[in-house]
Amino acid sequence: MIDGALLLDKPIGITSNRALQEAKKIFGAKKAGHAGTLDPLASGLLIVLFGEATKFAGPLLEDDKEYLATLKLGEKTSTGDAEGHVIQRGEFSLEAQQVGPVLERFKGEIEQVPPMHSALKRDGVPLYALAREGKTVPRAARRVRVTELESIELKLPYLKLRVRCSKGTYVRTLAEDTGAALGTCAHLAALRRTGSGRWRVEDAVTLEALSSQGERYLLPLAALLGDLPRAELDAGQAGRFRNGQALKTSLPEGLCAVYGPGGQVIGMGKTSEAGEMRPLRLVSAEHAAD
Repeated sequence: MIDGALLLDKPIGITSNRALQEAKKIFGAKKAGHAGTLDPLASGLLIVLFGEATKFAGPLLEDDKEYLATLKLGEKTSTGDAEGHVIQRGEFSLEAQQVGPVLERFKGEIEQVPPMHSALKRDGVPLYALAREGKTVPRAARRVRVTELESIELKLPYLKLRVRCSKGTYVRTLAEDTGAALGTCAHLAALRRTGSGRWRVEDAVTLEALSSQGERYLLPLAALLGDLPRAELDAGQAGRFRNGQALKTSLPEGLCAVYGPGGQVIGMGKTSEAGEMRPLRLVSAEHAAD
């Protein structure tokens, strides 16, 4: 059984699920998932998880994401990105020195109204399905965090931004709101995910390269836990932990990586303020890996 992770550079024009299925087929994996969807028109880093690695998707999904976003100023579309048709045009005049102060307004915690063309559901129906029927429904604003936002290039009508933001941030909404703050309308013309947590697209592989040299790009389970405090257990402790028993630990409160004898990955634990470590995600004993 294949257990591990893959940093994939998803191309434009295919869904994240199709990229996942192609990678799954190349490796002959029975079980696979990914740590954060990219729209078909977006490219960049897609973290693919195989086998037991799918148990560690949670923290990866929670990681901040980084993007290169290209805005087209002066045009608003029906979807907020290049997939939709133009529904509004606006004239504008813009100098590079005007951009920075406007971007400052969107740094930190902000509220966003999710776009209709999103996977959020209303009464069990995805918003994008309602949007395709020409329907619009009220959506509550959501609080998100923009850690970094800077202008990379202004070549009118295009403005390229680097964005680092929390999970759940809609970059297309950020593009529209930025356009409005600059005194015009805008849509997201292109999007590339360049990072997720500590993982970078520069270290990712394309599907083409993967088809001929797949195994060399597979990351072991331990690599996914590298940022977490490390708990090392002896055989007796490992057995009790696998049976669901809490163990005393001096590790700080929060998530931790748990290893058994010989450096085998046991899984992920959660430590309480009182210094008790409980199992959170356990790797199957027969698939435990270095």
